[in-house]
Amino acid sequence: MTAMTFNQLLKNAQKEVKEMFPWDVEEILENNEELMILDVREPYEYRNMRIKDALNIPRGVLETACEWGYDETCPELVRARDKKILVVCRSGNRSLLAAQVMQLMGYQDVYSLKTGLKGWNEYDLPLYNDDGEVDLETAEAYHIPRLSDVQLGP
Repeated sequence: MTAMTFNQLLKNAQKEVKEMFPWDVEEILENNEELMILDVREPYEYRNMRIKDALNIPRGVLETACEWGYDETCPELVRARDKKILVVCRSGNRSLLAAQVMQLMGYQDVYSLKTGLKGWNEYDLPLYNDDGEVDLETAEAYHIPRLSDVQLGP
């Protein structure tokens, strides 16, 4: 087995996973087409900001959420193997890898949101939290990277 960097993993996944841009999703939703939106971010991220009616299954438990017989099993997701599913995250990276795994697990019509929620917000599409719609400035500020010097590496 050959070791890969995160960017190499993403490049490989891009060859296998279909992606949608925010405007593609907007059109699907405006046409009332059936689409399951699966948010694979962590619960605290989901609580802060999400696409309306998105289902939250954190990336770390995705595989067991997709199968019967586990504590994390999500019946709605297990039954959706033949449904159109859009996987979302903050920037489109986790969703790309999650969609690739879902394809390996037999999901037939799964997509990743290219640009993630950052791009969704930049396209001025609404994001929500438990209190309702989040204003665009708050959403924009939330998506600004906050890397420390240590995280930038040598």
